[in-house]
Amino acid sequence: MINACAVLTISDRGFAGEREDASGKEVTRILTDSGFAVIHQEIIPDEVALIAKTLVMLADEKHLPLIVTTGGTGVSPRDVTPEATLSIIEKQIPGMAEAMRLASMQKTPHAMISRAVVGIRGITLIVNLPGSPRAARENLAVIMPALPHAIAKIQGDSSDCAS
Repeated sequence: MINACAVLTISDRGFAGEREDASGKEVTRILTDSGFAVIHQEIIPDEVALIAKTLVMLADEKHLPLIVTTGGTGVSPRDVTPEATLSIIEKQIPGMAEAMRLASMQKTPHAMISRAVVGIRGITLIVNLPGSPRAARENLAVIMPALPHAIAKIQGDSSDCAS
């Protein structure tokens, strides 16, 4: 199913039940409203090995075309989502991450410290979003127009890209 996806919230406090998962709910709402079927949603702690293991399971075992993470993309000591993502992807898509940062920098200079990564593992597109609901929403809006085309190409669509 080309529109199936997962939303992973990476948050120690969210995992411990100390904070509501507002960003995961917001990302799920946006994806659902855009025609995606969110078939897996989970909150996991900021642990490189667990994040990597979960991404691999969703990509390799569930064969999901899209995994969106929220949280752990900054510069705090526990922000390790990019390292986990980089450890399991086969190709980066730097243009998507750059586009998110560029658009965010129009709103806040703090966007320049985002370390979000976008990449491919097998037939799965993996997108790291920031952890705040507003930033996650704004970043996802930037790349949303390109997601269906990117997913189709990753899934093997050989049609011409020209419009």
